[in-house]
Amino acid sequence: MAEFIMKDMVQKAGLSSEFEIASAATSTEEIGNPVYPPARRKLGEHNISCEGKTARQMTKSDYDKYDLIICMDSANMRDMLRICGGDPKGKMHKLMDFTARPRDVADPWYTGDFEKTWNDVSEGCKALLDKIISVS
Repeated sequence: MAEFIMKDMVQKAGLSSEFEIASAATSTEEIGNPVYPPARRKLGEHNISCEGKTARQMTKSDYDKYDLIICMDSANMRDMLRICGGDPKGKMHKLMDFTARPRDVADPWYTGDFEKTWNDVSEGCKALLDKIISVS
């Protein structure tokens, strides 16, 4: 969800040409699968398409490719650090750390509450985009 919410916000801000936004899994369970149906429905409620997206595994080379690597929760952070062999350039952050209330994003995989996740991710993406714009 975060990839597509952020892409939507960046597009609405007229900044699409300034960003490359992509998502990748830190686990292997969903590799090759499309966006989870309830997440697709939640994005669709907000007229955001995720058509054509399939899950891919994060790789160590992603660390060099991207300026920022954003995760949803502490488990993702642990896995990203393992995959990339650390974070010597300080690129890795939890999404909600950019907000006034740092925490893990509510995980709908376990709760089934996609509205709570939508709210967390939207808040985090807005705060992240505001931060990027303010330092540019």
